[in-house]
Amino acid sequence: MKVLVVGGGGREHALAWKLNESPKVEKVFIAPGNPGTALHGENVPISADDIPGLRDFALNENISLTVVGPELPLTLGIVDEFEKAGLKVFGPSKAAAEIEGSKSFSKELMTRYGIPTAFYQAFEKPGPAKAFIQEHEPPFVVKADGLAAGKGVIICRTRDEALDAVELIMTRKAFGGAGKKIIIEEFLKGEEASFLAITDGKTVAPLAPAQDHKAVYDNDAGPNTGGMGAYSPAPIVTPEMERYITDTVMYPAVRAMEAEGRPYKGVLYAGLMLTASGPRVLEFNCRFGDPETQPILMRMETDLFDVLMAAVEGRLDAVRIRWKDDAAVCVVMAAPGYPGDYVKGSEIKGLREAALLKDAMVFHAGTTLRDGTVVTSGGRVLGVTALGGTIREAIARVYEAVSMISWEGAHFRKDIGQKALRTGADAP
Repeated sequence: MKVLVVGGGGREHALAWKLNESPKVEKVFIAPGNPGTALHGENVPISADDIPGLRDFALNENISLTVVGPELPLTLGIVDEFEKAGLKVFGPSKAAAEIEGSKSFSKELMTRYGIPTAFYQAFEKPGPAKAFIQEHEPPFVVKADGLAAGKGVIICRTRDEALDAVELIMTRKAFGGAGKKIIIEEFLKGEEASFLAITDGKTVAPLAPAQDHKAVYDNDAGPNTGGMGAYSPAPIVTPEMERYITDTVMYPAVRAMEAEGRPYKGVLYAGLMLTASGPRVLEFNCRFGDPETQPILMRMETDLFDVLMAAVEGRLDAVRIRWKDDAAVCVVMAAPGYPGDYVKGSEIKGLREAALLKDAMVFHAGTTLRDGTVVTSGGRVLGVTALGGTIREAIARVYEAVSMISWEGAHFRKDIGQKALRTGADAP
């Protein structure tokens, strides 16, 4: 069978790699892909938001399954268009993808159906938002309502910081149209975890829990990014906690979406804060997380193609996902300046050497070819990922791989996975 992966980042490289391992997959196409995905399939020069072009390609190539990586094509309705054409596609419909496309929709859904989340208010004008800030005690979390590539969340310790965040998002339009509306939430204390599950609209199959590192610098300092690294499993999400989250967050969300006339199929990703009062949902995403997907798929033993096809065909209840006992850690190597304006076009050295390291993978995220040489083309450039018998071993191996790779100004966090060690866990 032929598979099409839509997107060109680290998540899509991991998906292409894992799908290419399936004995049932004859060939993987990636649109538009990157130099890394080309190692596992054929790149197709069609952008991820060119839905008619992608649909026509899938029809012409007799694609058996399309897997959509990024949120943008999902919110634009790629699943609806593919299904109208009789194509099998993994991902939620346009109506269902609004669970990520609009934070206010997501918060209203959680409030209406009793899914635990933070107290919030939504605002469409700066004035009322600023008045709310003056009337309440900090800290606050100020969020752009729409898609902002993981950067539209600002944690504000003081009133002045919150007022500045409103100005930045609504008046200076730092995140463009995503900031026409904002959410102001209470600040939740605890530890964050990423909980991803695959669903066919009825059955929910949790993936291995992971923890992301959003802030750009060590010790969670600096502005939020799309993610600077991740590890799986997350020791803080015990088997008991996993069952609790599945029962109180994931199943209720899927049932709520069905009740709203927006049946949900695909990946449902809950960003959680594990507070003293229990898990609270920070946000829902409608797609695989990046960089969580990289370590999660490194640990998956089950054929990913089988899992995704079962979800598309509504028979997920017959599938059991198996996991390696090993831990996996992903470290994102970023371009100088990221998450702000960043430098492009720097030659990347050491890729071949790092790829030879046992149990390590270098997933390309923001790379391109220039005269046959791999150069940087994005903010998050690589997601270097490695397995280990324990989290400590995986950390050591991934940083060994990272040390082999270089380009001018490359930066990365040096503390990925340390939270797991601080919990006292040194085993998967």
